[in-house]
Amino acid sequence: MNTVKAIRFVRAYIKSMRLYYAFITGIAGWIGVSFYNFCMPGQYSWTRNTLLLVMLFLSWGINQIINDYLGLPEDRINAPNRPMVTGELNPRIAMWVSTILMTGVIGISWVLSPWAIIPVILGAVLNVVYEHAKAWSLAGNVIFGLSIAMCTAYGFLAAGPLPSPVFTSQRICVLVLVALLNGLMTYYTYFKDYAGDKAAGKHTFVVRYGLNVARYAGLLGAFLPTITFFIFVQTRWFPLESILYHRDFVFCGIMTLFLQLWTALLFFRHPEGDRTYFSLATNIRACVAGQITLIAIFNGTLALYLLSASYVFIGFLFDQYKDAKS
Repeated sequence: MNTVKAIRFVRAYIKSMRLYYAFITGIAGWIGVSFYNFCMPGQYSWTRNTLLLVMLFLSWGINQIINDYLGLPEDRINAPNRPMVTGELNPRIAMWVSTILMTGVIGISWVLSPWAIIPVILGAVLNVVYEHAKAWSLAGNVIFGLSIAMCTAYGFLAAGPLPSPVFTSQRICVLVLVALLNGLMTYYTYFKDYAGDKAAGKHTFVVRYGLNVARYAGLLGAFLPTITFFIFVQTRWFPLESILYHRDFVFCGIMTLFLQLWTALLFFRHPEGDRTYFSLATNIRACVAGQITLIAIFNGTLALYLLSASYVFIGFLFDQYKDAKS
């Protein structure tokens, strides 16, 4: 591969990574890192945490290449201008690059903490299973949510020596909430993929029940993370006696609920067409805001910084993709 071809390949690869989504995996992993630093303050390492967060933010794009490869049939209808569909990005070489990068992540993770290999492998397996699970209504959303929850588990397990016990009700509840937020996020993305998923036999909830039923379900789903959180608090699986008096947490929570409701209304009003695609920016922001709200439990100041920065940079990166068919 000559220099010109190499540059074109790198540009097409980066474009296919769709890095406006990187805040999904990056912030999900940051929850685990923040929680670890809260539990084990004496083990904080700037170098280790920075390395972890770089890998977590890039993990979306690396796995997105695999998703694009497995989802080529529906992408030829939904997103005919994507580099892998147009031939701008060689699928075989792109898969090799992602495989090499994933191998590097596994190697680094093993050095940091052998336990961190578990969520890496589970996340990779779930990412492959996801493309097939999309054919089973809401199963695809569940699998996707679980795959992102592995980022949270990875951030916690790779951040340093493990505390004892590793598993508590509070930590499990956080994983459930991360999975739920991301399952809901990907539910809304299926509206833009309706035609291609239907043609490819991917019977997502939107395809199975139609756009009209799906958009009403989306309105109800917007409340699901908030309701689940209060159920966890009420049953004391998530013991947070003073959390509602934590101003940073309350502020982030209110912003999250607003963005989730606004997302649901956008897809309710525009379940198809170009406006459906451009509503994705709000959808991503809502999911990321929900994850940042969980960080506010442990570090309110950090959460406020992340809320502001993520809102700005998600919009900036998304604005680089003006073509609804790419």
